[in-house]
Amino acid sequence: MPHAFPDPRTLLVEPVLTWFDEARRPLPWRSDDATPWGILVSEFMCQQTQVDRVIPRWHSWLDRWPSPADLAQADVADAIRMWDRLGYPRRAKWLHESAVIIRDEHEGQIPTSTEELRALPGVGEYTAAAVQAFAFDMPAVVLDTNVRRVISRTLNGEAQPRSHVTNAEREQAATLLEHTRPAEWSAAVMEFGALVCKAAQPLCAECPVARMCRWRAAGFPPPAFQVRRQAAFAGSDRQARGRIMELLRSAQEPIPSSAIESAWHDDEQVTRALVGLVKDALVEQTALGDYRLKGSR
Repeated sequence: MPHAFPDPRTLLVEPVLTWFDEARRPLPWRSDDATPWGILVSEFMCQQTQVDRVIPRWHSWLDRWPSPADLAQADVADAIRMWDRLGYPRRAKWLHESAVIIRDEHEGQIPTSTEELRALPGVGEYTAAAVQAFAFDMPAVVLDTNVRRVISRTLNGEAQPRSHVTNAEREQAATLLEHTRPAEWSAAVMEFGALVCKAAQPLCAECPVARMCRWRAAGFPPPAFQVRRQAAFAGSDRQARGRIMELLRSAQEPIPSSAIESAWHDDEQVTRALVGLVKDALVEQTALGDYRLKGSR
């Protein structure tokens, strides 16, 4: 006889919110004095970077540039240097460009509308919704990897969602906001996915919603589709780009291409990396053929 699952807003939302009230991590951008700008910075930094690596860099960034106007006055090269080794330095460039737009077009205030947020460089569907929820307490549909996985498992009985967000997912997630704590729910379910309903080795024995989980009731079936694995980092073009950026961040003067080539074992990878970094406007070539961070003085 099939299991009967009552209203998920009762069986999923309330227990996860109760869990969050006790288990939430004291992240600095969750503090009462966190500004919308600080929350936007945290969202940029936390994209594809572990939280414990972000925290010290977030503090340093806000100490140096406590408002969008402060960052907008700086050189983009300074932002890239300050980004240090958080990875994907295009995020630093986008954050700098966003700060300029916020200063020039929004009187220095973080916009609240979806259209205006999505117009900022580097801000997609998830980041716009996260800023609305966490900076402005709005009932926005926040769908990151953790949230999607929790919903997929508990409500749909699937190990994980597919790579792209569907309209059906958006609609299903929107129904879970129909209560008095929608913004807190977005933070709670994200935290729950990060700490309990993890991608690998979920802590089902500690899960407050285990009894209503359709994936558990179905016997934890594997994904019905092939999961694409991320390519290894060691020896990759990504690592070559990172090595070049590390050299350029630490340099006071432009670096000749010969010095860059000597820092990496594969000349073809160095060439691809430099072409990509110039195309991404992270690096520029001087008239003499040397390389430096974009916007360096």
